[in-house]
Amino acid sequence: MQEKLAGLDVGRVAVGFSPPDALAALAEHISWSGLMLSDVDRRLYAALGLGRAPLWRVYSAGTLMRYAKAVARGHRLTRPVEDTQQLGGDAVAVDGMVVCRWRPRSPDDRVDPDELAEVASDYARGRS
Repeated sequence: MQEKLAGLDVGRVAVGFSPPDALAALAEHISWSGLMLSDVDRRLYAALGLGRAPLWRVYSAGTLMRYAKAVARGHRLTRPVEDTQQLGGDAVAVDGMVVCRWRPRSPDDRVDPDELAEVASDYARGRS
C-alpha cells in the first residue's frame, strides 16, 4: 500500500486506543512512517462506528488461523493486555471529512490494503 500512495498528496494516520508510549513502540516495531495517534477515550472509534465484537467473533476461525500461522512461523503468543473485543477499521478522509470507511465484523475481516490504496488514490486524483 505504501508504494501505491507514494507520490500522491496522501497522508497516512493510524489511530489506536493504547497510551501514546505503547503506540510509539508499535509504530517503531512496524516501521510506521505516518502519524500514530492515541485515542484512549475511543472518541474517534465511536464517531466512525467502530464497535466491540462478541468473543465468538473475536476468536473466529479466521483469527485462530492467523494465530496458528504466527506460531508456525516461530512467533510466541502473549496474553492480551488490552480490549481484544474492540474492533478496528479503516477510513479515507478528504479535507477532514470521512468519504469512505470499512467497519469489520471481526479482527480478521479487514479491507484489502490494495483496495484502500486504490480508493485513496482515486480521491487524491479527484476521481471520486
